[in-house]
Amino acid sequence: MAVTQADIDALKKAIYSGATKVSYRDRSVDYRSLSEMKQTLADMQREISGGKREPYKFKRYDRGYNS
Repeated sequence: MAVTQADIDALKKAIYSGATKVSYRDRSVDYRSLSEMKQTLADMQREISGGKREPYKFKRYDRGYNS
């Protein structure tokens, strides 16, 4: 099922109101917790944005030896 902005808006509205039941188009979903709702929201936003994630950043350490 493709995620739409309306689905994201419905989930945000439920999060802000404190509800755990959300209706998307022709179906409804009962969430167990606020953290589950927030994770679903993040997944939906990632999907609608094309799945782009923040790249990992690695630090480089040097012992100070010159070669």
